[in-house]
Amino acid sequence: MATEKQQVLIPDYVTVRDLAGIIKASPLEVMKKLIANGIMVSINQQIDFDTAAIVVEDMGFEAVSATAVAQQEKEQARAKEISKKFEEIYQGEDASNLVPRPPVVTILGHVDHGKTTLLDTIRSTSVAAGEAGGITQHIGAYRVQHEGRSITFLDTPGHQAFTAMRARGSNSADIAVLVVAADDGVMPTTREALNHVRAANLPVIVAITKVDKHNANVDRVKQQLAQLGLQPDDWDGDTLMIPVNSLKKEGIPDLLEAILLVADSNNFVANPKGSPRGVVLEARMDRHRGTMATLLVQNGTLRIGDYVLSGTSHGRIKAMYDDRGKSIKEATPSTPVEVLGLNEPPTPGDRWETVKNEREARAIVQDRLNDEKARSQAPTRTFTLEDLYANLESSERKEINLIIKVDVQGSIQPIVDTIKDLSENNPEKVRIRVLAAEVGNVSEADVMLASASKAIIMAFNTDVPASVERSASSQRVEIRKYNIIYKLFEDLEMALKGMLDPKYEPKTIGKAEVRAVFKISRVGAIAGCYLLEGEARRNAKARVYRQDKVLAENVPVSSLKRFNEDVREVRTGYECGVGLDGFSDFAEGDVIEFFVMERVN
Repeated sequence: MATEKQQVLIPDYVTVRDLAGIIKASPLEVMKKLIANGIMVSINQQIDFDTAAIVVEDMGFEAVSATAVAQQEKEQARAKEISKKFEEIYQGEDASNLVPRPPVVTILGHVDHGKTTLLDTIRSTSVAAGEAGGITQHIGAYRVQHEGRSITFLDTPGHQAFTAMRARGSNSADIAVLVVAADDGVMPTTREALNHVRAANLPVIVAITKVDKHNANVDRVKQQLAQLGLQPDDWDGDTLMIPVNSLKKEGIPDLLEAILLVADSNNFVANPKGSPRGVVLEARMDRHRGTMATLLVQNGTLRIGDYVLSGTSHGRIKAMYDDRGKSIKEATPSTPVEVLGLNEPPTPGDRWETVKNEREARAIVQDRLNDEKARSQAPTRTFTLEDLYANLESSERKEINLIIKVDVQGSIQPIVDTIKDLSENNPEKVRIRVLAAEVGNVSEADVMLASASKAIIMAFNTDVPASVERSASSQRVEIRKYNIIYKLFEDLEMALKGMLDPKYEPKTIGKAEVRAVFKISRVGAIAGCYLLEGEARRNAKARVYRQDKVLAENVPVSSLKRFNEDVREVRTGYECGVGLDGFSDFAEGDVIEFFVMERVN
């Protein structure tokens, strides 16, 4: 029987010396293998993966592409994000009822790179000539057609508004189109937008605009984006980059086709027959019609007459209009609609759902108001690095989100590389995501990104303006300042250790024998006990034995008394009265064992 070969991860390009180190062989031995295969190289010369794989296989190993493994891990992480979003939106839905739905797209980028012109062009080219005049209102979202399929576009003012919605817990978009002008290239705002999109775990398509300008340089833009981690598809990467000329309507079909390709690969689904729910996009007060709210339907079918609830806003839908102002009676998944009938404007970014009637809505609203009042009266506290382990969801892969700000460019790479090592080599595989690593002072945009992503800001040798500190305090974002680099890494290591799931084991603290049983009305049975060893505690739990049989397990102690007085503990050699929560079938001779749960790591 052949023995299974040991797998080794090989980068796309590696020097002969480094390859020898990976497989723990002599560099001369590796060079001999290469020469035997007709490849003449020096010890410091780079070879590609295919060439390295020949040597590795000849020496009894199995070569595995490190890039392929990294891509697989990226796809798995993306699948988990989709699964998380699925649980949020389609909770309680039977998977067999889910059908494909149109993708929802948000367009982000620098303020002067043509986002609005691009969206206007997409809308106008996707409307039949006879209907072009029907676009009479702005509702913040539009539905267009391409080759018989629908695409919904969100017209958000910018990445800050997009992130503000995320901060309220809404996942409104499925795909992000990053707009970059061919003449300007990547701007600071472009990098900010990309950071926000990555924090939201959205697939990215790049629209390269203004390609008709005399100083346009598409290849330069692709090079800049590649440095940010977006590798163009025509450079063997996985990011679709589409050159467009919005004014001449060139490249628009290619962009729409790219959106549909990404949508197909991500399999966006919904249940049109399920419970209607979604997210609020906009809201306003109309002088003549009252509250008008723009809703995005994410699941189910919303109909006139349904009772909608969002936050403390509620009401029965009296009228519903599509993005062209046309009155409609129902809206299916991924459809944006403007509705009339709510009692007050809901907050953009809040989720909405349907309820049975006004009575149910009012009851839910009252509960929310009570909860809000309790939260406002409770002392507020900033979300800190020490809190991360307590706020992690129970999932196989845990995460810490970080935003790094430094004083000089040379500090970024060492910090990011060390954080990557910490992420890959901690016992519980806690993933550390660096959402942004940039030079400069901590800004309002950094605070907003941290707030939306539950991230910690780490500032190394850089300032935090007073206005930013106030903003961070109000949004409960922690900013940690460092001037010694190892202190930053030390804090992260401590956080990783604190994030390990604590293990508890029961520790027996005492045993008592039941010598009498007292029946007390409206209380139940109380066991008159004698402490044989250890102690009994009021905050402990108990097991009840009758000979070798366990009668009760993990039962909280509800009362502990000495004579008529309540006590916290009773020690060996004393008598006491013991009441157990949910158990009263005591008999003389029973043994009660008291224990507490003690952390063992």
